[in-house]
Amino acid sequence: MTSSSLSGKTAVVTGATQGIGLAAAEAFARMGARVIITARDAKKGEAAKQAIMKAGGHDKVDVVDVDFASMASMRAGAAALRSRVDRIHILLNNVGAVFMERQVSKDGLELTFATNHLGYFLWTHELLELVKGGAPARIVNVSSAAHQAARGVDFDDLQRARSYSGFPVYGESKLMNILYTKELARRLEGTGVTVNCLHPGVIASGFGTNNKGILGFATRHLSPIFLTSPEKGARTSIWACTAPELAGTTGRYFSSCKEARPTKAATDMAAAARLWRVSEEICGIGPAAAAA
Repeated sequence: MTSSSLSGKTAVVTGATQGIGLAAAEAFARMGARVIITARDAKKGEAAKQAIMKAGGHDKVDVVDVDFASMASMRAGAAALRSRVDRIHILLNNVGAVFMERQVSKDGLELTFATNHLGYFLWTHELLELVKGGAPARIVNVSSAAHQAARGVDFDDLQRARSYSGFPVYGESKLMNILYTKELARRLEGTGVTVNCLHPGVIASGFGTNNKGILGFATRHLSPIFLTSPEKGARTSIWACTAPELAGTTGRYFSSCKEARPTKAATDMAAAARLWRVSEEICGIGPAAAAA
């Protein structure tokens, strides 16, 4: 896998209807990859598909309908994807959202946790055999420096039923992304699949526009002035997915196209293992599900 050519490779990108996901998908298409993106909105998905085909100069682009706030939708979307390809070489998990008020997913789970963590966990689980089949392959999870605000995972109130505050919960979900990355990397040692995560920068995109009030206003009107463009923000994601020098590098956290040091809480492997077990139980997979 080289940064100049992805000919014959398949790249799957979530959250690619706008922002850094779209910019990364366009870059992969320009490198010659077959690109599959996910979309919750059919019109946005089609618009992104057209943009990616134009950028790449080819029509090897597909859209899969997925709502990452729904486990049933993720499973259905993954099944649809498995019917189209037999291997995946790049899986870029790029879904993320912040909610100022506590909401629940279609499965009754706190929405930030459901989207930002379980969205990565279950989606990757459903596609893992295809990724293994594409080895050498890479899984890259977009996290955030916002993880620094979290002292650890509150396993006693994982759904934030007792206490909720938008940004702290978002930061905790980004901490979960790093813990998940490290545990998955450990479990995939020797398979030819690497797993890394990154901070993309603070990006001017559609992130946060789902909120009302001052956050929504600032995101819509001020972020394009003060924040990094999606194209610049996508550089680290693209680099992590394609750079030859990262072949074999796994379980790491990157920022600005170089390795960075996450917080101590993000290197707690006991917490990473516990988060994995809890996630399996919630999703109904793994040893607990088999025993049932």
